Amino acid sequence: MEKILFETKLAALDDGVIEGIAWPWGSPDRVGDVIEKGAFKGVSLPLPLLFGHDPNDPVGTWTEADEDDEGLKVKGSLLIEEVARAREVHALVKAGAVKGLSVGFQTRKASPRKGGGRTITKLDLWEVSLVTFGMHPGARVTSAKSAIRALTLAEALNRATAQLKG
Repeated sequence: MEKILFETKLAALDDGVIEGIAWPWGSPDRVGDVIEKGAFKGVSLPLPLLFGHDPNDPVGTWTEADEDDEGLKVKGSLLIEEVARAREVHALVKAGAVKGLSVGFQTRKASPRKGGGRTITKLDLWEVSLVTFGMHPGARVTSAKSAIRALTLAEALNRATAQLKG
């Protein structure tokens, strides 16, 4: 019988790091607004990571915000060691109860769109919030480091290895 070896290295960290797409290009949000690539140019970091656009509920900071071909990508950290509310929000994100992102901004340059909404070409980004339902259906959390997810993956690999041995 041929042997198969799976070598895995898992970082089972629960450090609050979170990533997402804050605004995808090419489609309007729920009110018809479209933000064009280049509108987020000059974002000042770090950027507040709020829960539900509540300025009284900061739970972390976004330390990276970059436009790529897909949209505005953000990366930051929930302050789970320092802020009790951040631990609560982190648990909601890990459980999948909160998986949306939403941008808070001031429009600098926009034009009306046929059928409603605006095409926004320049704005000042104030914050990006974790939300249950984002204004743009494509704005979402794409990664949240979780010890639970890492352990689940390790268990799945162990089960697969056991089946291959049998």
